[in-house]
Amino acid sequence: MDLEPGTVSIIQLAWSRLLKLDDGALAQGGDRIYREDNSASVLTFVSLFGQEALIGPSWAVDAARGLSGVELARHSTLLSLSRPHGGRALGEAHLYFCDALPAFAEDGPPVSSDPEHSIALERLCPPDDVAEVGLSAMEHNCILMDEDRDPAAPLAGAGYDVWAGILAHVGVITAPEERRRGLAQFAASVAVEEAMASGLVPQWRARADNVASQRTALSAGFELAGSQTSVLLEPVTG
Repeated sequence: MDLEPGTVSIIQLAWSRLLKLDDGALAQGGDRIYREDNSASVLTFVSLFGQEALIGPSWAVDAARGLSGVELARHSTLLSLSRPHGGRALGEAHLYFCDALPAFAEDGPPVSSDPEHSIALERLCPPDDVAEVGLSAMEHNCILMDEDRDPAAPLAGAGYDVWAGILAHVGVITAPEERRRGLAQFAASVAVEEAMASGLVPQWRARADNVASQRTALSAGFELAGSQTSVLLEPVTG
């Protein structure tokens, strides 16, 4: 199912603001957009609904003009460009969005919003997963609980932060022993319904090498719309 044109416009507006561009910049189409910022601590390339934008210092903008969007979307390309300037890995990710209410299973697990349950879930998960999602630090979270255990134990959880007052940036994490049961999809559906009830457009960002996250996004009703690739730059001094 394709995203509605109105949803696309809202996403373009939100990302234009996140990248500190004019509100309509990403909706215009045409040539790649550049914004030079010589104080930038991050070099970022975004491709969204076919429109490309690169934000970074002038040396990066100059180098990027001779490269294709496919090349700039690769993390290795931005790392190579930024190596003389202390570039460090942040990541290459796919961007997904949805505008349709999810279909729920009839008998999903009970849901908790207790922050302690978010922390307990993170303790069960690998550090890399915890760092990528950051569930316990999110503004809103929904934790699936097994209440048959004593004490009740977390199974999986989803949460979201509000970006630009428009997007609900969703993250999902599942306890390793509870994976492959559809719990991540159910948790994501709960978070998506809550976000849409608040008038937000749900967004999912999955690392380019995280196939499981990409599959969960698609199974939860998200549509692939673009990519974001970033590297951290050394601080500008003087």
